Amino acid sequence: MNASVWKEQLAHLGKHLGLFCKWLLISVLTGCVVGWISSLFALGLRTVTAFRGDHGWVVFCLPLAGLLIVFLYRRFLGEDGGTNLVLSNIHAQKDVPWVMAPLIFCATLLTHLCGGSAGREGAALQLGGSLGNALGRMLKMDDRDRRVVVMCGMSAAFAAVFGTPMAAAVFALEVASVGVMYYAGLMPCVFSALIASRIAPTMGIGPERFTIALVPEMDLWTAGRTVVLAALCAGTATLLCVVLHRGGQLCRSLVNNPWLRAVCGGCVIIAVFLIRGDQDYLGAGVGLIERALEGQADWYAFLLKMALTAVTIGCGYKGGEIVPTFCVGATFGCVAGGLLGLPPSLCAACGMAALFCGVTNCPIASLLISFELFGYEAMPYFLITVAVSFLLSGYYGLYHEQTIVYSKYKAMLVNRKARE
Repeated sequence: MNASVWKEQLAHLGKHLGLFCKWLLISVLTGCVVGWISSLFALGLRTVTAFRGDHGWVVFCLPLAGLLIVFLYRRFLGEDGGTNLVLSNIHAQKDVPWVMAPLIFCATLLTHLCGGSAGREGAALQLGGSLGNALGRMLKMDDRDRRVVVMCGMSAAFAAVFGTPMAAAVFALEVASVGVMYYAGLMPCVFSALIASRIAPTMGIGPERFTIALVPEMDLWTAGRTVVLAALCAGTATLLCVVLHRGGQLCRSLVNNPWLRAVCGGCVIIAVFLIRGDQDYLGAGVGLIERALEGQADWYAFLLKMALTAVTIGCGYKGGEIVPTFCVGATFGCVAGGLLGLPPSLCAACGMAALFCGVTNCPIASLLISFELFGYEAMPYFLITVAVSFLLSGYYGLYHEQTIVYSKYKAMLVNRKARE
């Protein structure tokens, strides 16, 4: 090999090492900053949820919280794009304003404090995406590099709040464009997610881990029933997307005034609280998930949680849809599993994986989050439910800014938005 070739190889090596060092520093900075703020966010959610559990009267303040949220968003942000705005930034269509971070932080805490039926990971994605975009601007990065930092922020926030760094790293790469992953962000997202997931425990935020009571050996008969369960979960995922989107449209059509809409939505939640006499369906629904994984769930639980989440988000309250999706999946899977003669606890776990995949169109992240939450013992069941749910859920999705690049059914480009 002559001197010119050696010189060229060394130049390439130096360039790649420079890029590695650049993204290592950026991912460490993003992981630390977003991880710390997201851990503080998770700690705040835990605190307000515990306060609501001990002081049920605070639920009656939900309409007032809704009015305050409407005021904050109209005063400081205007039109709220939510997680869709973050995905639009990745597609280089819109910018994510820095003010979204403090707004979603405060508004989600208010929603959970007063009992709104919403999650936390969707809010964390908005928080992380906004902070990532702000860091990119502070570092004077160009548009392409700033979009990678946005994905780093999403990964770090997801990992800190839920404690699943593998799924968090891949989810940010996978969610924006179905069929195409932004591999340029793989290394930065991995490091950001891992760092954030290590910061969270130092602030008392441990990773979510669940146990499946019974995992039977898979045979042909069991596999067949698992396919049926997955198909039913795919239908439920489609229904959830339709209910959340159409429910929001219905709320806006029935009550056009955003102030009055927030009050009406809060009153609906209060009415359910008074009728039931408990807080089971308020907040994210983690208690329902835990009981479903123990094999206990009311037949109507997934429908009621679905409806209350649609009312909460549709009426202007803030939070995420991911944990309510897990809740719907766990309660539906528990009930359906009992009817199919499969262990309800196992089916609740499979329902969580299948619903997450069905509404996000992210099969790889769905598998990884299943392994991180439940371990690898039920791996064949997760593989089946995720694969079948991904295929049968069609082009529906939680985020209308998500682009379906490649068809789920043929090796061809479709390049369309997810259906609402």
